[in-house]
Amino acid sequence: MIRYCLISLAMFLLNQHLFAQVKPEWESIFKVISEETEKNSKAYATLRDVTEQTGHRLTGSPNGSKAEAFVFDLLQSYGYTPHYQSFETESWSRGKLTVKINKLTYKAVSLAHSPIKANVSASLVDMGNGLEEDYLGHETGVKDKIALVYLGILPGSKAGTRNLHRSEKTALAIKYGAKGIIFINSAPGNILLTGTASVTGKLISIPAVCISNEDGLKLKTSLQSKPAAAQINMTNFSGNIKARNVIATLKGKTNPGEKIIIGGHLDSWDLATGAIDNGIGTFAIIDMARTFKALQLQPERTIEFVLFMGEEQGLLGSKAYVAGAEKDGSLNSIQYMLNFDMTNDPRGYSATVPTDKALFEGIGAFAKQTDTSFANTYSSGFGLHSDHQPFMLQGIPTGGASGRLSPEVLKCYHADCDDMNLVNEAELKNTVRFGAMLLYGIADSKTLQAKRMSDEEIKEQLIKSNLKEPLQLAGEWRWKE
Repeated sequence: MIRYCLISLAMFLLNQHLFAQVKPEWESIFKVISEETEKNSKAYATLRDVTEQTGHRLTGSPNGSKAEAFVFDLLQSYGYTPHYQSFETESWSRGKLTVKINKLTYKAVSLAHSPIKANVSASLVDMGNGLEEDYLGHETGVKDKIALVYLGILPGSKAGTRNLHRSEKTALAIKYGAKGIIFINSAPGNILLTGTASVTGKLISIPAVCISNEDGLKLKTSLQSKPAAAQINMTNFSGNIKARNVIATLKGKTNPGEKIIIGGHLDSWDLATGAIDNGIGTFAIIDMARTFKALQLQPERTIEFVLFMGEEQGLLGSKAYVAGAEKDGSLNSIQYMLNFDMTNDPRGYSATVPTDKALFEGIGAFAKQTDTSFANTYSSGFGLHSDHQPFMLQGIPTGGASGRLSPEVLKCYHADCDDMNLVNEAELKNTVRFGAMLLYGIADSKTLQAKRMSDEEIKEQLIKSNLKEPLQLAGEWRWKE
């Protein structure tokens, strides 16, 4: 009997806690959000327009500037008064590249922030996954050689092996004295992948290139029986330019001084149009903004819709935003940062910390009432390498929607096949409507339990999440032992 009473009390307190955050009227609001999106969403059409009119959206390029103006005008047409947040960055664009191994020319692509000019020749050495343990366990070492590194985790690697970002693997190659690094793409299909090889967003000291999965694995096998000599000859372009985040604000009804940011990166790499990375995230956010205006929604807190530039070159736009907020004292006003990066067809929600789990699940319960395909899953945890990171490292709660993309789509990540034909219109609409529900619920909740974390709390969570090593490699570990 006592146990039953304790369980009942616990359930009562949980329900009271949930009731303190959610509002019954969200059920009807979420229903009209769903109906508006299904009937009138412009996300697919505007994404198609920008890919056709602009092409890629590389930061610092004329295409990038055209994309910034396109989004600015679009938000203005929806009834907002958007503004630009300009920042200076070191731009990078590819020039010429030749990769020869044993005098055979390989199809390859330069990774961003490789040197402006490089012509290196050296023995090629297989460094496996390119992790610290691979260098420590290699008898002959990689000093003054060119490292061959798998982009992901090789099949047959020991259980629990954790991967590093390509920029972190490049930093390790530099640390151990390599003259260059050749990545093997982990996606099959003779696909070439680009992306930054720099942990700082600045030029690196060695050339970094990517070859296809098929070519790389054949090469890896041949190295077991005979040595190879590699040559990387490249020219690239770099220089300081200005780029612009695009920001639109919807003022809160009762707590305008508390801010919820929903953001995603507008920029893309230049091998294709970046329809998936991150067109689907960017144009879902813009259509959420359209939906709020169309339905005249005004939650309690202020919402900022932020489209960042420079994410692909080192989170430059989001870092500029956070630096600006530190400077003007507005960082403490940010209650949550919701990040949509390649988010597609969500079936649940996520956050860095589980403090507001009841709220996220409460929002999800209403979302599920509008469409039973929404599973209302919830997850929490820290992660890196997207525009939530600068906010997270300042202790600001971050979150988003948990989406899904097919393997056929994912293999075109940062590749020359990331084009509009990969985008599913129905799934993009789901991102808009379920994302808009999350955004409205967070912005309109009676209370938010998650608060900005202290420096010591951030450090503890980063260590628990095994993120100390990658942050040290990036020079972003600010804590002393």
